Amino acid sequence: MADVTLFLAGDVMTGRGVDQILPRPGPPALREPAVTDAGRYVELAESVAGPVPRPAPPEWPWGDALRLLDELRPDVRMVNLETSVTDRGEYAPGKPIHYRMHPANVHCLTAARLDICALANNHVLDFGPEGLTDTVDALRRAGITPVGAGRDEDEAWRPAQVPLDAGGRLLLWSVGAPSSGVPPQWAAAAGRPGVAYLPEASDATAEALAERVAREAGPADLVVVSVHWGSNWGYEVPDEHRRFAHRLVESGVHVVHGHSSHHPRPIEVHRGRLILYGCGDLIDDYEGIGGEESYRPELRLLHLPTFDAGTGELHRLRLAPVRMRRMRLQRAAPEEARWLAELLDGLGAPYRTRFVRGDDGLISQG
Repeated sequence: MADVTLFLAGDVMTGRGVDQILPRPGPPALREPAVTDAGRYVELAESVAGPVPRPAPPEWPWGDALRLLDELRPDVRMVNLETSVTDRGEYAPGKPIHYRMHPANVHCLTAARLDICALANNHVLDFGPEGLTDTVDALRRAGITPVGAGRDEDEAWRPAQVPLDAGGRLLLWSVGAPSSGVPPQWAAAAGRPGVAYLPEASDATAEALAERVAREAGPADLVVVSVHWGSNWGYEVPDEHRRFAHRLVESGVHVVHGHSSHHPRPIEVHRGRLILYGCGDLIDDYEGIGGEESYRPELRLLHLPTFDAGTGELHRLRLAPVRMRRMRLQRAAPEEARWLAELLDGLGAPYRTRFVRGDDGLISQG
């Protein structure tokens, strides 16, 4: 039976400065403590890397990643979309940062031929229930499956489904935890829009999620749980996150797709199944913002695991290193790819997951 390759990425944040360079930018006004105009984030990027076209074509932020994806040919493409897609709604109170992209710029997402956008995160309700429902509707109209948020609890917890050419389906659940800044009041409920809220990463919540998976998944299905958890910075993996991920894998989940950190966190293969504790950012407007240079947050990864379609076992894991420059992804230089490979190898050592950089510039599990 044929293999199945997935493209998985962390945070895609196409609001704020990214929205401002796209063909149909929304109003630039922000309610942030330090920046009141989203155009300022474009200026910061230009100050370190040079001019950014305005307007830029919808595919601009993806840059070289589009060619890499065409070469590596994943069967299903999925990211964590950490912005609302709306031109309506009120600013969510009590939040210092709000992200939104104008719905007319949704072509920025279709340019990457995305299949699924995980939405259970701490920005999808930045413009309230109206912004959330607009986001869900805009993605569906664009042919992208939203998951992890919806008009009520049933919709928010309903898994995304993609038929696989090799047979069976890919099923993906998206959940968001308070450790990443998801407010408890954003939890979807009967008759209330919101996200699939995970109150904590514990044995009990892992068991409840495993039961949901068992009710839906068949023996031929490939199962992914996408979880927005943890802090923005730091390489440590909390013990409770590891126990939660192990419990899901041991119950039949094939991939735990973690995100929220602005840089990669450790990768583990447990019982032949893949755990990405933090995928890092992929697209954002952070270029030119200083303060965390030691993490080299401009360096990003495309995660491409390949599975046996019959057993769901992980066959190989390839990581394509890229970097952000002029608000556009470029293929990483050899030194940058080497740095990422050495970082992942060091972070993976305690998990007995090692990495090497190949002659093709890709990073592979060693």
